[in-house]
Amino acid sequence: MHFKYREKRMKSWIVEEPNEGFVRLRFNRTKQKNAMNAAMRDSLREVLERARNKFRVIVLTGMDDVFCGGIDLKEVAQQASENRRDALADWRDINAAIREHPSVFIAQVNGIALGGGVTLTGVCDLAIAASDAAFGMPEVGFGMYPNPAGPASQMTLGRKRASWLVLTAERISASTAEAWGLINETVPAGALESRVNEIAARVGSFDAATLTACKRMLDKVPLNVSQWRNAFDAGEQANLEITTTSDEANIGLTRFAKGQRNIGQG
Repeated sequence: MHFKYREKRMKSWIVEEPNEGFVRLRFNRTKQKNAMNAAMRDSLREVLERARNKFRVIVLTGMDDVFCGGIDLKEVAQQASENRRDALADWRDINAAIREHPSVFIAQVNGIALGGGVTLTGVCDLAIAASDAAFGMPEVGFGMYPNPAGPASQMTLGRKRASWLVLTAERISASTAEAWGLINETVPAGALESRVNEIAARVGSFDAATLTACKRMLDKVPLNVSQWRNAFDAGEQANLEITTTSDEANIGLTRFAKGQRNIGQG
């Protein structure tokens, strides 16, 4: 099954590849380095909504050797000439929607990730990159603060590391991005997809309600809750909410009591 979009030339800006437990979404604007223009953003928003409650894991990646070169700056310049001051509000909404989406997101960074590509890497729950991938924020060179790429990195990186990306416009390698915590793991380009498939299938095998609650708690602590006692109480509340929508916890404990192994059990 493939989602189709009624855009100019009937272009499928996002190619959907469903798998067991997860779906891979490929950005399909390679001639423009997968720069996110308005039509592509509309397509992404549509496919994310269609995937809601259908897939436990969503993988974001690009075609060929490009992940995402950012926002389409030619289009931005045209919009600026038309005095459209907040033309990119939809892009901020899309990235916020990824954090609010019930699915777990994995960034499969198959190449260059600039500006909006760093944003997507930052807002995804997990990120695996090819060893030849590179990350950067060129916005300061255009006289701009990188929004929302800046906040996406500042939410996940320490101040000095985020400052380097925001203030220098220099790109960092995949190995540096891993050391800094922007991504989880670096693998050879030829092994990237199989490694992401392995992780996506593993995560996608877990209970959907549990995954959604875990994702919500990963944002809540410490972004909204910073006191230890309050954090523990929030975790207890999360488990109570899981049990109202899923019986997986009881099933898992029953398996354990019978001497059967659960995934990850020691």
